[in-house]
Amino acid sequence: MAKRLTRRPWLFAGGVLVLLLALGALLRSKPAAKPRPAPSPAQLRPEGVSALGRLEPAGDVRRLAAPITGMGGSPRITELFVQEGDRVQQGQVLANFDNRPGLVADQHLLQTRIANLSQQLTLLERDTRRYRGLAKGGATPTGDLDNREIKLIALRGDLSQARAQLTKVQADLQLSQLRAPMAGTVLRITSRPGERPEALGILELGATDRMEAVAEVYESDIDRVRVGQSVRLTSENGGFDGSLQARVLRISPQVRQRQVLSTDPTGDADARVVEVRLELDPSAVAKVRDLAGLKVIARFTP
Repeated sequence: MAKRLTRRPWLFAGGVLVLLLALGALLRSKPAAKPRPAPSPAQLRPEGVSALGRLEPAGDVRRLAAPITGMGGSPRITELFVQEGDRVQQGQVLANFDNRPGLVADQHLLQTRIANLSQQLTLLERDTRRYRGLAKGGATPTGDLDNREIKLIALRGDLSQARAQLTKVQADLQLSQLRAPMAGTVLRITSRPGERPEALGILELGATDRMEAVAEVYESDIDRVRVGQSVRLTSENGGFDGSLQARVLRISPQVRQRQVLSTDPTGDADARVVEVRLELDPSAVAKVRDLAGLKVIARFTP
């Protein structure tokens, strides 16, 4: 019994050794893990930025208002000669106001009065010269000559006053019409005939010979946009076919609330964005000259 007990520890130790040897052989037979391949340049390239935007004239956009009359108000529009989208030239008449007929009548009245006063002045000057000669020879009293001299001074004063009134009426007459201050396109009409223009004015006129786009880039993406970067523009709603090429012209230094909203009703209207100005290629301007305000999708080249 004692011999059996002394053999058991050696048997247990031998079993453990066999188990360890078998485990080591199993681990050596397992194939080594293959190293992961290095990422390709395409995988390392950053993802491009996309943003919603709108087309705008690159030149001036002016809001044309009605003149202020002597009573402190604006005259009413009687005639409007343009529609939205019309191309106009500098100096072209765009609208007439209700004070124009009265000013035209005043102009005719003053022109007639000036013509009559001029004729009277010519006759009186000739008659006065004749009396001066008679007065020198003693053929007529000097009082008659003095009366004519006084009339001459008064008539000249009346003529000068009438001419000054005509100048004022003609200046007001210029303001009784709305004329285009530059060549461009009528972008928006805010007042119609019969209305008295208020704060919004009468219409907006844009110089559309050059066009730009304004992209609203999320503030989280603006670090991937740079000046000179290439951009491809497409119309969200099919306003034009194909795509337009552009480049980043200017990046606004201010973060503001989003203005161009997507057609997706779940879009984030309260998102914070940075406005990025995009210069269109000259070949693209003719395609979208009459599409100011059109919504576009801007895709920035990485």
